[in-house]
Amino acid sequence: MTVFGLLNINKPQGPTSHDLVARVRRGTHVKKVGHAGTLDPMATGVLVLCLGPATRLSEYIMGSPKTYRARVFFGVETDTYDAEGQVTARHDTPVTRETVEAALDGFRGEIDQVPPMYSAIRQDGKRLYDLARAGQQVERPPRRVTIHHLAPVEWALPVVTLEVVCSPGTYIRSLAYDLGRAVVAGAHLAGLERTASGRFTVTDAVTWDDLRAAMDAGTWQAVLLPPDLALAGAPAVHLDADAAQRVRQGGMIPADEAAAGPGEQARAYDPDGRFFAVLARRGAYWKPHKVFNV
Repeated sequence: MTVFGLLNINKPQGPTSHDLVARVRRGTHVKKVGHAGTLDPMATGVLVLCLGPATRLSEYIMGSPKTYRARVFFGVETDTYDAEGQVTARHDTPVTRETVEAALDGFRGEIDQVPPMYSAIRQDGKRLYDLARAGQQVERPPRRVTIHHLAPVEWALPVVTLEVVCSPGTYIRSLAYDLGRAVVAGAHLAGLERTASGRFTVTDAVTWDDLRAAMDAGTWQAVLLPPDLALAGAPAVHLDADAAQRVRQGGMIPADEAAAGPGEQARAYDPDGRFFAVLARRGAYWKPHKVFNV
């Protein structure tokens, strides 16, 4: 039987996202496993893994807003912008609640953000972190990101814990660094937890220890989530046998043949209620965008 589903893991501190992908691949004996949005080794929290054909759904999870709890340490800057880097500067500038709250206003909404040198972004065909490890610094063009929500939730100066809801592609390390520069005291990211990725939350996530035990016992599929949760916000199209066969063969179906409500994409289900395709609206029709042979 083909494994077709998602795992919402509460990533522990230490391993990389790719480390956990490799361990899940070995523990489940599923060849195709991928993550839907990486986390730095230092970071914890929601890491969604896609198994089997569900790897083709990762883009929908990666494209959703992300929620973080970020611990920002003022007064010290590092080369990686986080606690794992080498200290590059220390500042004696006093930091107050008032100066931090005033600076936060400049980071809400759409902002231009320069990614850190220690990041996986490619520039001129090379990863920035490879250049950084070779001692090179290059100009990085800013990228437009959106900070939907930014608020302090805990004060223990020189550390402030922030809740951040942001667009995909936002670097919280850069946010911490830029916030430190804004209060003229410097800062780095001392801790990070991703509490939500779209609809996937840390409270619903399986711990790594529990998942590892379930893989050892052969019971891990009990925590496997349905693949259609990747598009939980898209309308559902329930098809009869003839319409489902047309979709499987790449044909379009009239949008009124299975009313789904507004939306540019939809989830398609066969007569047995199984999710088997992502549809894209083309005028008055639904066109197959991704079809899963499961």
